[in-house]
Amino acid sequence: LKALYRDARVLIMDEPTAVLVPQEVEALFEALDKLVKQGLSVIFISHKLNEVMAISNRITVLRDGKLAGTVDREDITEKELAKMMVGRETFGIVRQTERAVGEPVLTVDDLRLIDERGLHRLNGISFELRKGEILGIAGVSGNGQAELIQILTGLKKPTGGSMVVNGCDLTGAFPLQITEAGMGRTPEDRHSGVVGEMTVAENLALENLKDYVKLGGLDRNSMRKHAEKLIEDYQIKATPDDRVRTLSGGNIQKLVMARSMSREPSCVLAAQPTRGLDVGATEYVRSKLMEQKERGAGVLLISEDLDEIMMLSDRIAVIYEGTFMGIVPASQASEELLGLMMSGSMPEEMII
Repeated sequence: LKALYRDARVLIMDEPTAVLVPQEVEALFEALDKLVKQGLSVIFISHKLNEVMAISNRITVLRDGKLAGTVDREDITEKELAKMMVGRETFGIVRQTERAVGEPVLTVDDLRLIDERGLHRLNGISFELRKGEILGIAGVSGNGQAELIQILTGLKKPTGGSMVVNGCDLTGAFPLQITEAGMGRTPEDRHSGVVGEMTVAENLALENLKDYVKLGGLDRNSMRKHAEKLIEDYQIKATPDDRVRTLSGGNIQKLVMARSMSREPSCVLAAQPTRGLDVGATEYVRSKLMEQKERGAGVLLISEDLDEIMMLSDRIAVIYEGTFMGIVPASQASEELLGLMMSGSMPEEMII
């Protein structure tokens, strides 16, 4: 609004829909369309292909910091656009047929958090995550997701309520205790899950260093062999001796996932797993989450990308101002329904 008030004729928008619900995105696009017809020029920067296809007249693709090409929207499909971005064909996610889920691996009951300023950040969050399912948590940024992640990973203690992992009450437990109980995790900020100055091999061993202790020191030969296997299995573009700070965001995310998932946890917490990744890395990360589900793990997917939530989840919970608005089967969840819940509205069909 400030830019338009100053009579700007070129408007640059960088990921403008990141904190909008679907209904707000639609309203934004309608407003932009009217402004463009009045002569405004818009540069719309986004990693969401469906939005780029919906709003653009021409599309420019950058890959590895270089211009991959510019095309007219009507001359390209979304799949072809993805190929331009990645440099190869993309294959998407193939969902398996629905199957029965197992016993709970994570039970959260009446979880509450009041911060140091007396603000209620979480208000009675309750849910069960079962073996062989992906439970997605959708919501606009800043509605309690970060606080929930911190509690579930042991970085913050709740004010009230409980969390049970594989039958063990771990309310207020330390991160190591939660990891040893069977929870794997990919943090909201992938860079917080690595030590940049350490090598790939050292980072891959961080969560189970005791396995590499030998005569009071570290068995670096075993660490290297372990790293070589995970580098191959997870297609990490690096060597065991590379400093992690030299890796791309996608390869750091692969490293974090490799370290966590190679331990075959029964419960996987994936927080914003594809944020900031290109199409190819996003596709890879999502396929690995599906593999964990097929292996029988329970996957808790916390993401602000509604398309991702709807694509991967079996059930979807919506969080708004620290409260769950409801949990719905993915087969019954529409973008409109979830958008209303994300904005704090309770649709009539969900009111009992």
